[in-house]
Amino acid sequence: MITPVLLTLLLMGADENPAPRLDQVELVDLSHTYDHSTIFWPTSPIGFEHKVLAFGPSGNGYFYSAYTLSMPEHGGTHLDAPIHFSKDAKTVGQLPLTDFYAPLAVIDISEKTATNRDYRLSPDDIAAYESKFGQLQPGTAVAVRTNWSRFWPDVKAYLGDDTPGDASNLSFPGFGTAAAKFLVDRGVSMIGIDTASIDYGKSKNFAVHVVIAGSNIPALENLTNLADLPEKGAWILAAPMKIGRGSGAPARVVAFVPKNLPAD
Repeated sequence: MITPVLLTLLLMGADENPAPRLDQVELVDLSHTYDHSTIFWPTSPIGFEHKVLAFGPSGNGYFYSAYTLSMPEHGGTHLDAPIHFSKDAKTVGQLPLTDFYAPLAVIDISEKTATNRDYRLSPDDIAAYESKFGQLQPGTAVAVRTNWSRFWPDVKAYLGDDTPGDASNLSFPGFGTAAAKFLVDRGVSMIGIDTASIDYGKSKNFAVHVVIAGSNIPALENLTNLADLPEKGAWILAAPMKIGRGSGAPARVVAFVPKNLPAD
């Protein structure tokens, strides 16, 4: 039986990076707003549709507003469930809440992506991070900072091409396949990136998705504000819409940054 004390210990994680208390952290929103400027994958048949059902006096003495919402699962800041690229893997609705809350490692490759928009995270990048901050521990979430969110919501700058219905000429950074396998071996709980996909734009076989999904690891795409986070010491909470059979879902993603984080 999980007692309150045991639950607290489980949530605390490793002593070197305990789960933060809310009165000791700054909250950083890692999510783009959903609206008519939201970027979706080019082959998506629709975009963001938010239509008014009611807006104004109700006739009964109070104001009332309500809307309908329609959009693809994969657009804006969202979570990819493993079933997105693995037939028998978990859907959004099947993922446990413990997958969404974890200590966060931010690997900054923005200097490399500044000169190569098709750059992919490599095992050497991860090794460089670990040489500075220590080996990634099982259960850690890893976010890759490319600074790509600075282009949002300019579709052509962000995706590399803005041809409707065509995803064959995209260009943006992502994870490399070898790096994805490296992170799986480290036992990470979740990965994320501030671009449109964990696979780089020119990918045709989406090998990173296949590797991650095959290990039942969820992924976050189209993150923002990663530049406001330390490379180590923060925690992340991803809250996807609980779509029972979803291959993905819009997500509100928040980082908890300790106010008195020690300097490097």
